[in-house]
Amino acid sequence: MNYASVIASPVGQITVLADDEFVYAITFAEKDITGLTENPLTLKVAQQLTDYFNGKLQHFDFPMRQKGTAFQQGVWQNLLAIPYGETTSYAKFSAHQPLAIRAIAAANGKNNIAIAVPCHRVIGSNGKLVGYAGGLWRKQWLLQHEREVTQQGQTELKF
Repeated sequence: MNYASVIASPVGQITVLADDEFVYAITFAEKDITGLTENPLTLKVAQQLTDYFNGKLQHFDFPMRQKGTAFQQGVWQNLLAIPYGETTSYAKFSAHQPLAIRAIAAANGKNNIAIAVPCHRVIGSNGKLVGYAGGLWRKQWLLQHEREVTQQGQTELKF
């Protein structure tokens, strides 16, 4: 069975999709959730996202699983290691497999669990924002929010 919760956020409406055991998507894209109800898991994630946006949560602790190849799963797992409030470049993120930088970037782009699997923390080697399925303005907002919460670096990102 599938379930859904929808929350309003500073970066627009967010839809959380889950089955009985795992969250499989957190998305800004409009989804037809006709017939889907909330369950304890989607409600937990909605609360954690609210806490994230309120600056009260930096680490998500709900079960998640998204469909993908073993390679994609590895990339998504590595994204979880990027600390809250920090960024890394695609080059640095793929340093362990430098010939796979394009494949790593493509896997990053296929991440279906926005915010909690922090693909927004990967930027271009030149420090510029590049690629974000939710739109670059959301990526900038999320990075700015995390920096403000942690009080790291500048108070406004300059791109």
